[in-house]
Amino acid sequence: MDSKAISSLLNASSFFWSIGLSALEPVIAGGRNRAQLEYAKAGYQESAANYRETALTAFQQVEDALAGLNALASAFEAQHRAVADAERSLTLANARYTGGLVTYLDVITAQEQALTNERLATQLLGQRLVTSVYLVKALGGGWDDSSLSAIGIKPSLKQAIQQ
Repeated sequence: MDSKAISSLLNASSFFWSIGLSALEPVIAGGRNRAQLEYAKAGYQESAANYRETALTAFQQVEDALAGLNALASAFEAQHRAVADAERSLTLANARYTGGLVTYLDVITAQEQALTNERLATQLLGQRLVTSVYLVKALGGGWDDSSLSAIGIKPSLKQAIQQ
C-alpha cells in the first residue's frame, strides 16, 4: 500500500463515520439490552415464585403430617384401651363359660370383639407408620437400606414398631 491509500483511510470523513457508528451502537442496541434485562428480571421473578410455592407446599405437607400423627396417636391410644377392655371381656366370658353360667356363643362373641379391636389397632399403627414416612419425606429426608447401614443403624423390628 502506498502512503496515499493510508492517508485516505485516516481522513476526517471516514474517521467520522467509524466513530459515529461506534457511538450510535449502544443507542441502536438499547432496545435489545432493555429486552434482555426484562427477560432476566422475569426469569428471576419466576424462580422466586417457584421457590415460594415449593416452600409453602413443604410447610403444608409437614403441618399435615404432624396433625395426622397427633390425631392417629390419640386414636391409637383409645383403640389400645378398647383392645384391653375386649381382652378383659374375653377373660370374663371364658371364666363364666367354664363356670357354666353362659353358653360358648358368649365366648365366641367376646373373641370376635377382641379380634376386631386388635385389627383396628393394627390398622391405626400402620397408618401412623405411613404418616411418619410422609413426615420424613416432607422434611426432605429419606432412607434406604444402604444409607442406614452406612451410618451403622440396625433397628430391630421391635424398635421400629415402638417408635
